[in-house]
Amino acid sequence: MIYSAVNTMWVLIGAALVFFMQAGFSMCEAGFTRAKNTGNILMKNLMDFCIGTPAFWLVGFGVMFGGGNAVIGKFDPLIMGDYSHILPAGVPLWAFAIFQTVFCATSATIVSGAMAERTKFSSYCIYSAAISLLIYPISGHWIWGGGWLSQMGFHDFAGSTAVHMVGGVCALIGAKILGPRIGKYGKDGKPKAILGHNLTLAALGVFILWFCWFGFNGASTVGMDSDALMETAGRVFFNTNMAAAVACCVTLIFTWIRYKKPDVSMTYNAALAGLVGITAGCDAVDPAGAAIIGIVCGILVVLSVEFFDKVAKIDDPVGAVSVHCVCGAVGTILTGLFATGVTTEAGLFYGGGVHFLGVQAIGVLSVAVYVAVIITIVFMAIKHTIGLRADAEDEIAGLDISEHGLLTAYAGFAMLPDTATADEENIPVLVEGETPVAEAIPVKKIPAFEDGTPKFTKIEIICKESRFEALKTAMMKLGITGMTVSHVLGCGVQKGKPEYYRGVQVEANLLPKVQVDVVVSKVPVRSVIETAKKVLYTGHIGDGKIFVYDVENVVKVRTGEEGFDALQDVE
Repeated sequence: MIYSAVNTMWVLIGAALVFFMQAGFSMCEAGFTRAKNTGNILMKNLMDFCIGTPAFWLVGFGVMFGGGNAVIGKFDPLIMGDYSHILPAGVPLWAFAIFQTVFCATSATIVSGAMAERTKFSSYCIYSAAISLLIYPISGHWIWGGGWLSQMGFHDFAGSTAVHMVGGVCALIGAKILGPRIGKYGKDGKPKAILGHNLTLAALGVFILWFCWFGFNGASTVGMDSDALMETAGRVFFNTNMAAAVACCVTLIFTWIRYKKPDVSMTYNAALAGLVGITAGCDAVDPAGAAIIGIVCGILVVLSVEFFDKVAKIDDPVGAVSVHCVCGAVGTILTGLFATGVTTEAGLFYGGGVHFLGVQAIGVLSVAVYVAVIITIVFMAIKHTIGLRADAEDEIAGLDISEHGLLTAYAGFAMLPDTATADEENIPVLVEGETPVAEAIPVKKIPAFEDGTPKFTKIEIICKESRFEALKTAMMKLGITGMTVSHVLGCGVQKGKPEYYRGVQVEANLLPKVQVDVVVSKVPVRSVIETAKKVLYTGHIGDGKIFVYDVENVVKVRTGEEGFDALQDVE
């Protein structure tokens, strides 16, 4: 075989980009979940690739690309056989093998997001291996290895079905068998919003994935040594970007109308939804078709997330099922409508008949059924042997500490507290009774100061962060030069203004506020109160509260001065 330097480099660069998608998935999933599970998420995404690589080398590649028959390839450990029948023109076997390996790992890593925050790490490693060993390779053989779907004319250029829907179906079944996270649903069955802890991280992950998708889709031409391949690659790049961008615009508008404000996390999900949707037909449709696929995926991802969250009661923290399963399937079927006939049979809207559309639908349905059956068997076997779900106590504490002994993935940073609680029957029993004398902390009573001590008053002001600077300036003008300022979390009677996260109303039991403490003696307390009320008032919920306390004494540590003198700054 005569190798082509151009084609080989194109495939290897594409493999490197698809590999880097693991970083994107890691960042995206970690950002959309809680801080106490960050290390666990990162570890799982690392092991997806590390487990998938030898598994695909030992079994998966042969099953997917070996001669075999229309249903399955052949068992070829270590890739020792002849694959000349399947190799792209001018591409060496090992270049093609690494290119396919990174695709396999991508399919496996999709599952981690939907099953995040409640899956045992050992169980995760087992079913990740199962996906790379058999599930992905067999359906991949049908589509890309010369199997029965490819013989029918099924078209999935870069893997909307072969990669993304396979991973998405596994994610759907896994999330359903696991059940929702503790605290996700109330006793009335209504979902509660569990906010991701780091949208910055999630955004970085999405942009990494978007960038790498040009390799995922573009390098699937597996060659650049002809005018036709270069033209196809350009079209693939343009359509890939178009679908993602349009999906984001549509989701932004749709959520703006639906929730009264544009949803940040849902719009980022839309970028991935558009990318997944266009992957099957990025070579076969024109830019108009790519834009329409983006529009469909941009609306569908929102409705799908809401459906699984509110109706099906399937807890998917990152929207993996909606993005990869739903949009992967729909994008593949839409190729049967919008294919222009340049690289495939023409779609229904471009002069073709219903045959191509029917083949696309059959392919999606058959792969979905096959993957659902096999992964269900795998999950149930794990569930009834070593167990699939982490213990309730470990889940509440966070899988970082229980699974990896990692106290926190953010040492040195203060994180918001987690308010999730288990059902009463799952809460560890508290030990009741008197505390042993040896462990008790003695209580010391502080004697009152002598009569005649000047009166001191502590004024505690809880206000919005946005009003702090105005409050500080006003206090300074009153002659108050000392204050203590803290960032706090709390709520009033109204529990804050209703907001939405991924279509679910956020129960804002704890809202970020600023607490300002001042102690006065000479300055009239009423003046402080009236000034604070005037500065902080907006007439809306959340303006704040003012608390007034008596203070027994004030002591300046540096000089030892007490009482009124301790409040002065005179040397």
